[in-house]
Amino acid sequence: MSANLLVELFVEELPPKALKKLGESFAAVLADSLKAQGLAAADAAVTSFASPRRLGVHVEGVAPKAADKAVQQKLMPVAVALTADGQATPALLKKLAALGAGPEVVPQLKRAPDGKAEALFWDSVQPGASLAQGLQKALDEALHRLPIPKVMTYQLADGWTDVKFVRPAHGLVALHGTEVVPVQALGLNAGRATTGHRFEAAQPTVEIESADSYATQLREQGAVIAGFAERRAEISRQLKGAADALSLTPIDDEALLDEVTALVERPNVLTCAFEPEFLAVPQECLILTMKANQKYFPLLDAQGKLTRHFLVISNIAPADASAVVQGNERVVRPRLADAKFFFDQDRKKTLESRLPGLAKVVYHGKLGSQGERTERVRAIAHAIVQQLSMATLPYTVEADDEFKVLDSKVRQAALLAKCDLLTDMVGEFPELQGIMGGYYARHEGLRDGVAIAIEDHYKPRFAGDALPRNHTGTVVALADKLETLVGLFGIGQLPTGDKDPFALRRHALGVIRILVEKNLPLELPALIDAALPVFGELVEDAPATRDALLGFFADRLAVSLRDQGYSAQEVDAVLALQPARLGDVPKRLEAVRAFAALPEAASLAAANKRVANILKKVEGERPTDVQAGLLKEAAEQALAAAIAEVQPAADRLFEQHDYTGSLKALAALKGPVDAFFDDVMVNAEDPQLRANRLALLGRLHAAMNRVADLSRLAS
Repeated sequence: MSANLLVELFVEELPPKALKKLGESFAAVLADSLKAQGLAAADAAVTSFASPRRLGVHVEGVAPKAADKAVQQKLMPVAVALTADGQATPALLKKLAALGAGPEVVPQLKRAPDGKAEALFWDSVQPGASLAQGLQKALDEALHRLPIPKVMTYQLADGWTDVKFVRPAHGLVALHGTEVVPVQALGLNAGRATTGHRFEAAQPTVEIESADSYATQLREQGAVIAGFAERRAEISRQLKGAADALSLTPIDDEALLDEVTALVERPNVLTCAFEPEFLAVPQECLILTMKANQKYFPLLDAQGKLTRHFLVISNIAPADASAVVQGNERVVRPRLADAKFFFDQDRKKTLESRLPGLAKVVYHGKLGSQGERTERVRAIAHAIVQQLSMATLPYTVEADDEFKVLDSKVRQAALLAKCDLLTDMVGEFPELQGIMGGYYARHEGLRDGVAIAIEDHYKPRFAGDALPRNHTGTVVALADKLETLVGLFGIGQLPTGDKDPFALRRHALGVIRILVEKNLPLELPALIDAALPVFGELVEDAPATRDALLGFFADRLAVSLRDQGYSAQEVDAVLALQPARLGDVPKRLEAVRAFAALPEAASLAAANKRVANILKKVEGERPTDVQAGLLKEAAEQALAAAIAEVQPAADRLFEQHDYTGSLKALAALKGPVDAFFDDVMVNAEDPQLRANRLALLGRLHAAMNRVADLSRLAS
């Protein structure tokens, strides 16, 4: 009779950053194996358990034995299996013996076609696995496939046997309903006894009565919340309650929440505080040290400013928690004092005074030092300002910023952007690079625009991150990312597969986001062309580097656009034209989407594809001039007239960047285009007529494909 199954592996403290994945994998692989063996239904409910000292899984409706199933097995060709008089050959008898059968089954074998010959097949019944057999297989597979970050070796109690696992295991529970399933793992025999909380369990050993009572007994008798998701939700609830009591908000950090969930079995959130004097240190420093080193949750006020209060997730709940609170306050004080010391010491030197030190910091073996890199970023940033000042589309800088002033700010920000790498604070907390540079720049009294640019030049640092806030930061961020991409592509350090040690995909997406979301009047090929000469002889093959980078950007842009919800056809149609100004791309995509919704779209897209195929086959130089006197057929005359009428309006709208209007204007061509292909022979015998009709199609193709390659929309 089917019953619910519970399996728990009790171990020493598991690595917290890996616990969630370990628990999910253990449950999923074990349950999938049971389902594959027919011991559990395909839709059987599976519950995962993962705490610092246990991995577990609960599977509903597990059978004590899998159903038998009929199996047909191909043995060998008839010519090999039987003699001329139909007797079994030694080869067949040997094969049957290997399958556990004797000569008596020969009359039961079936002949059936197998390609050009006949083969013998044996129909047999394969007995279903018992639960003990199936669970042993599933358990072995689940342990083998665990995503263990680092394996350790330990000895069993006999003192001789070595076991390799993520942490030493001390207990195994396997219950089918109320019955123990006799399985083994890591030198342990399954039973029903497990261990609760180290300090708070009502009794040291918890005897699990049944698979369904596991979670309840652990909570009530063992003082453990076994489920990862349940424990995480409890921590979130307590964090909110403690913060609400102070009218504050805990910092939002999903990764930190996962990590503390993996560190405690019985969460108890406590409120602590540090001395107000530490608030003089930039809050990013304090927040990072509390989160990274202590796993605390800092509390913010309504304006998002750090307060002196923070929350601790304790693994014990004493009646008087004052000792725990005081202990955590005492522990965090030296950390905050270190941060204050670093901040005070760093401000004794200016950023500019650290510039010579950058020459001693290696950036890359083939690309030189951070000092050399700084000069390249400055040169690229200057070139970007020049391109902005000469752009055909207007680019308005701040009211008090002429381009000369912007260039001055950009040069200063680019010069000082990497200097905070040599500060004590960034040496301790590399995540604060850029941020600390901004603080130190303000302390020195540098222009606020420069300080913001130094802080923002790494942005966007990750998917969804904010973009640089001002023009200076935008230019320096672009220059910094382009220097990285051009330099590393220039020396052949391209990403391969899932390996991207220099985060070049992220840098490329950063460039794309800045160009697109800020709608900058800059062309990507021109930016790359401006960056390449800065490297001199470091880049050996500039044309190949340029082509590789443009292809890389196109791939990243296509992935990004599809992730935003645009269809592959829409993206393909727009990117097929390789638009140089990426700020145009969203408008082009919206125009393509609007065009595709028109009733004329499918016919025009199909016609455009047909035109492209015809023109592709033209050998030699394609004619371009359409001579009115050679338009003999009424349909080609009508098409020429329609193009002459529609094209100027479509082109005018295109030049005004009204791409939707430009494509919609083309809808009027549907009738003349359809009539042309119905009534006109393009490849006429008369070479003059043929050349003229090809020229007409060339004009049609040019008119239709300024916004996007509409042929890519054809099904």
